[in-house]
Amino acid sequence: MISDKLQQQLIDAAATARQNAYAPYSNFLVGASLLAEDGSLFSGCNVENASYGLTICAERIAIGNAISHGHKKFKAICVVADNAVSPCGACRQFIREFGSETLIMLVDSNGNQMRKKFTIDQLLPESFSL
Repeated sequence: MISDKLQQQLIDAAATARQNAYAPYSNFLVGASLLAEDGSLFSGCNVENASYGLTICAERIAIGNAISHGHKKFKAICVVADNAVSPCGACRQFIREFGSETLIMLVDSNGNQMRKKFTIDQLLPESFSL
């Protein structure tokens, strides 16, 4: 279980990261924050590209940031975006790679209100794993 205070820290970090998003084509800004098993926080924002397939989601950037600092086990990820959108399929599988119990928190950027919480197993049942 993650305390209310820690949940708020995740929301704040994701909202701050969202401000740095590079989304000149869609204008759809997303920020994500990640809580590593040891309590470290990492964040990321979406980065679009004129070749849309090269766009990188905020969730994968946050995970890459954590990995680059030596972390591979995560307790939670928070995503802040308009309408509290859910991670795309690629991000779901990417999150799943690092654990089936990771808590996912979806937060609406309008007032940073929590909309939904669930584990990656709930969001991606019967997921692929080696």
